[in-house]
Amino acid sequence: MKPKYSLKNNFFYAVDGFKVLLKENAFRLELLFFVIFSVVLLFLPYPLWAKIFLFASLFLPLIAEVFNTSIEKVVDLVSDDFHILAKYAKDIAAFGVLLSVLLTFFIWLGFAFYLL
Repeated sequence: MKPKYSLKNNFFYAVDGFKVLLKENAFRLELLFFVIFSVVLLFLPYPLWAKIFLFASLFLPLIAEVFNTSIEKVVDLVSDDFHILAKYAKDIAAFGVLLSVLLTFFIWLGFAFYLL
């Protein structure tokens, strides 16, 4: 039987998901960059609107990694055997992370050229 919806339970499910992500090396590395660039952002001579936009862009790789990890977990659940479609699913999800990192990089680069 499906449990009833509960905002409190859903919050704790999300916390459990975060704990799983903290065991992933890629997520920890992206989280480290998130923290470093968030601190750097405090010292940049940019207007508040630019800092808010740049800070928001730092979430893109984290969000992409969340989906990448969830796809990898589901693929691993379905089969331990090698299958080319499983490889494709994992590779495509990893490419999504790469695109998010590149987008964040170009956003920061654009602001650097525009505001400095």
